[in-house]
Amino acid sequence: MLDQFGRDINYMRISVTDRCNLRCRYCMPQDLRRESHEDILRYEEILRICRAAVELGIRRFKITGGEPLARRGCTGFIGMLKELPGVEQVTMTTNGLLLDRELDGLLRAGLDAVNISLDTLDAEKFMRITGCREAVTDRLHALLRRCCALGLKTKINTVLLEENRDDLLSLAALAEELPVDVRFIELMPIGFGDSLTRVSPDEVLEKLRGRWPDLKGTGERRGNGPAHYYESAGLRGKIGLIDAVSHSFCASCNRVRLTSTGQLKPCLSYDSTADLRALLRGGCTDEELTAALRRAVYAKPRAHSFDKKEKMTEHHAMSQIGG
Repeated sequence: MLDQFGRDINYMRISVTDRCNLRCRYCMPQDLRRESHEDILRYEEILRICRAAVELGIRRFKITGGEPLARRGCTGFIGMLKELPGVEQVTMTTNGLLLDRELDGLLRAGLDAVNISLDTLDAEKFMRITGCREAVTDRLHALLRRCCALGLKTKINTVLLEENRDDLLSLAALAEELPVDVRFIELMPIGFGDSLTRVSPDEVLEKLRGRWPDLKGTGERRGNGPAHYYESAGLRGKIGLIDAVSHSFCASCNRVRLTSTGQLKPCLSYDSTADLRALLRGGCTDEELTAALRRAVYAKPRAHSFDKKEKMTEHHAMSQIGG
């Protein structure tokens, strides 16, 4: 479906829970008020929204949280979503700590790809950044190898922080060891991230070219996100930079977000939403649900306002919105 500016909106990020087993300092460094189970969309409600979205041309879905695998039944839900007529792709973003036990089931369910959040390979630093109480980086490294061995398309998401500035080369080197894409994500001024110092993606690219001098842009789109990808003869995977703040990609944005409480967000930087939960629980028809989706997608703003904080109206933490 086209929005009012002619952009093809074909991708929906779905948060299935606001809960997480980590406390990453840029996302949820402390316990927040949790949504009650009654306020979280049931899986059958999410599937009904997805059926309506498919009718409008939204055929690709990313499952997020919080931590999506912290919600019981997530693997089965992904299987049901994959079976909906017209769905082309279902992927997931996860911190990986619960992935190993679910991996075989997710593959049987038809999961197309996984993004694993990993901000450092240093065990002590990982615990400081994420609030994890045990050293797990070796386990996550082994998980990456297992995903690749099973043929699951795998990407690594690294948020650029002051704390991991010295770890970027070791993280990028995972694309030298394995056929994975390593993406460095500029910190967005959302929630707790607004109080932290941003690291320039241009600085990162300069540092990476010091290690891989032949690193050059590919111009290709690898998935549904806005990453600019780079390749080197010395890398098996690609390096991606997601720099939404310093290099806006709004002109080609193709996404909307569904929060765990059923609020459809056309743009991350504004708090305007369509309350789909109220519609569903108010007994709406399929036609009314589809019409609400169509109105929300069409009204998607031209651009975010990350560079104009006075215009931003979204003040929730990322875990409450859906990463």
